[in-house]
Amino acid sequence: MHTRRSSRSLRTGGTLLAAALLASACSVGASTSAATSPTATAEVALGALPRSTPAALSPYYGQKARWRSCGVPGFECATLKAPLDYAKPAGGDVRLAVSRKKATGPGKRLGSLFVNPGGPGGSAVGYLQAYAGIGYPAEVRARYDMVAVDPRGVARSEPVECLDGRDMDTYTQTDSTPDDARETTELVDAYKKFAEACGAHSAKLLRHVSTVETARDMDIVRAALGDAKLNYVGASYGTFLGATYAGLFPSRSGRLVLDGAMDPSLPARRLNLDQTAGFETAFQSFAKDCVQQSDCPLGAKGTPSAEAGRKLKAFFEKLDAHPIPTGDADGRTLGEALATTGVIAAMYDESSWAQLREALNSAMKEKDGAGLLVLADSYYERDGNGRYSNLMSANAAVNCLDLPPAYDSPEQVEKAVPAFEKASPVFGEGLAWASLSCAYWPVGPTGEPHRIEARGAAPIVVVGTTRDPATPYRWARALAAQLSSARLLTYEGDGHTAYVRGSTCIDSAINTYLLHGTPPAAGKRCS
Repeated sequence: MHTRRSSRSLRTGGTLLAAALLASACSVGASTSAATSPTATAEVALGALPRSTPAALSPYYGQKARWRSCGVPGFECATLKAPLDYAKPAGGDVRLAVSRKKATGPGKRLGSLFVNPGGPGGSAVGYLQAYAGIGYPAEVRARYDMVAVDPRGVARSEPVECLDGRDMDTYTQTDSTPDDARETTELVDAYKKFAEACGAHSAKLLRHVSTVETARDMDIVRAALGDAKLNYVGASYGTFLGATYAGLFPSRSGRLVLDGAMDPSLPARRLNLDQTAGFETAFQSFAKDCVQQSDCPLGAKGTPSAEAGRKLKAFFEKLDAHPIPTGDADGRTLGEALATTGVIAAMYDESSWAQLREALNSAMKEKDGAGLLVLADSYYERDGNGRYSNLMSANAAVNCLDLPPAYDSPEQVEKAVPAFEKASPVFGEGLAWASLSCAYWPVGPTGEPHRIEARGAAPIVVVGTTRDPATPYRWARALAAQLSSARLLTYEGDGHTAYVRGSTCIDSAINTYLLHGTPPAAGKRCS
């Protein structure tokens, strides 16, 4: 699945969700039939953990954060420990990186507000320091200590490591729409090489980076900070993490906002297919806007979105045969894979449409791929020196552990391609093949699809955007229907996630909930 980037990432460089060559997965606890059917939803619900803390975990729950300066003005950092394996707490630790910006006042402090930008693989600490800790509404920052913990395996919390920068460059340029047996073998070999590298460099950790384990880690951090309940804002994959926390610890769930919600009851195939349709919806919105502009390379005013899509797909096919220069210092050219990723990156936020239009103009009319390469690099978190964050590695590690793979063989993908192309004529073929990546993962999945009900939890606000590319609106409706105390808040608009993206209506509703505990009225819609 493509659950990767939260709406802020192209502006702040620190928020993410799934990856162009990686299939995303998300959940734990259901039947095999639900996991293998492309349409079934799970009937089994995630069970709550006992309220009492097991004796073996007491040393972890008894920790106190020792804050220190972390080089970013206004922020403190600390390191806490969690058991590598919750089933065997004596078997070693995982170090968790935590950051905090204390409440600025005035007004009574309401406790800690944890934030997570999504991914899996996005750095929550980076997101806090670059965006949430300075960009969330002032009235929220006045009353809450803003807190982030990098999930295990991510960024500062013992990162999963796989390929180096040069090999990642090769991987991200691999043709993801194979035309023959040779290209299919090359793609499968790329997935295998990536998986083998992860297994070689992070063998011990790779079995213990599931969403359930990360949710349990958050409860340890909550206790270390002295909060009776967890208050939380999670975006995209962060909604799955937050919902999982509520399912495991409903009595400790405080004010939870799940923005750009995921549906944990779906198997990987259905998630990937739904998300493919979501990107098509987002592209159609972009195309309608593009053809109104005088510099749109996809058609003149009045050109149907379908025709604009055919023109873009034809351009991708040309790049497949003849990549174009980018001026990149490392010699990378723009082929179909990187161009597709660049376009998808801009689908997350409508404020990036002008940048995409300019990049497409340069590529399609002047054979200059630099603009689309910039967008693709932002998506993959590649810096100017050729170094990648561990986003892609952590993304695969979590996704492939959380759900059984969508497909087990190239033959299965070939049969599925027509359904994906129906969902998205522009992106469908590539996203179908991306669904194969977890088939070669070095460790087996520990999770399966499941419902999350979180019975006994305080009201939870689930936010859905009607034309969200990465987390389709139907997922928000589904999660809100599962959670026993959910209130669905709808944003009628474009882009991925809704909070702090320009809607006064959305921001007011969420701020009221966070500050006063009053959830939005049932059925509330904003535009």
